[in-house]
Amino acid sequence: MSKRVSSFELAMQNVGAAVKRLNFSPTVYEILKYPERELTAAIPVKMDDGTVKVFVGYRVQHCSVLGPFKGGIRFHPDVDMDEVRALALWMTMKCAVMGLPYGGAKGGVACDPKSMSPDEMEQLSRGYVRAMWPLLGKEKDIPAPDVYTNARVMSWMMDEYSKIKGYNEFGVITGKPVVVGGSSGREEATARGCVIAAREAATVLGIRLQGATVAVQGFGNVGSVAARLLHRMGCRIIAVSDSSGGIYNSKGLDPEGVCQYKKSTGRVKGYPGSQQISNEELLALECDILIPAALENQITEQNAHKIKARIIAEGANGPTTPEADRILTERKVFVVPDILANAGGVTVSYFEWVQNNTGLYWTEYEVNRRLEEKMVAAFKEVYQMYKARKDLSMRDCAYTVAVQRLGEAMWLRGWLGKGYEHHEQREAARA
Repeated sequence: MSKRVSSFELAMQNVGAAVKRLNFSPTVYEILKYPERELTAAIPVKMDDGTVKVFVGYRVQHCSVLGPFKGGIRFHPDVDMDEVRALALWMTMKCAVMGLPYGGAKGGVACDPKSMSPDEMEQLSRGYVRAMWPLLGKEKDIPAPDVYTNARVMSWMMDEYSKIKGYNEFGVITGKPVVVGGSSGREEATARGCVIAAREAATVLGIRLQGATVAVQGFGNVGSVAARLLHRMGCRIIAVSDSSGGIYNSKGLDPEGVCQYKKSTGRVKGYPGSQQISNEELLALECDILIPAALENQITEQNAHKIKARIIAEGANGPTTPEADRILTERKVFVVPDILANAGGVTVSYFEWVQNNTGLYWTEYEVNRRLEEKMVAAFKEVYQMYKARKDLSMRDCAYTVAVQRLGEAMWLRGWLGKGYEHHEQREAARA
């Protein structure tokens, strides 16, 4: 039996290729290969039936060369250290490609939130902070929401950290409700950033959004909001899916109606006027824009050749395997990679952190305007390299931009030691 290749090792393939492309010191790769810190913790929770259940929680702090650690916390049955480690690496790349003053981190708890009561979720959230608080801090490590965590969970976590410290520390957590230091526009930020990236891709490819067809895999916070925003821009949403399955209508679905239906039934399957399809069938639909906004490894070597979308804007982290990426590149599918396409969330988390630290809060219009500026600037920087280097994919270019920033920061901070190879790296970073 062949050894399973970890998500982290797969992600490091992109990093290694970028380091070689830039002619950087191998030390850059070695530093990024090993997270700075990892913690696994047992989190006991008293359940509603009086029993005590112990959950396993994780926090990985990947690389802080650009600033304090930043990364979400997910609650999901499949969470393990390898997944969290890979997500932390992607956060490092995401912050670097966006030019944010953060390093990457990620956290998670192996649990099934769908089977837990609100009180059990609160106890787990507070227990996670009690286990991890020595690692956290507004200048050290700033968590945020992720899969199956939300603004309410973040408010519990912020409150628990504040109790431990003995004073309010709003800046330690982002993605909070606005009334307790959250930022306007944060809830829609990841999806809005993804839509901006998809719009920019459509523009450079000469695709009109008015009437453009869109399929969205994963109708959660990111996917549902992206569908609504694209629908308002004139796109035709022909298919959406969640963990229960997918729905399709070639004439278009009303994403607002689908949201209301899912709110009342807990799933999109069965939405009136739609045809039931599988997640696999959704990925293979003929459409202008495909947004995978579910979990990792959805587009693989087995299904990449079936993709008919002209643009893939990756709303999820790591939805495409390296083998699938090569197939998509050969087939000229324009992929806006995750570290660029879904960076809207961490960007507005950065805005929230700035607002918490200064005490000056912005309007939703101002937040969205600043997000637009950051997303467009990052897309253009990556796309300019893509146009200049015909041999590279958009993912290759995004990683190259990110690693260039990281390597230059390492050299300037003295992390790489002394010697000619580091002078060579500095010159390459300036080129």
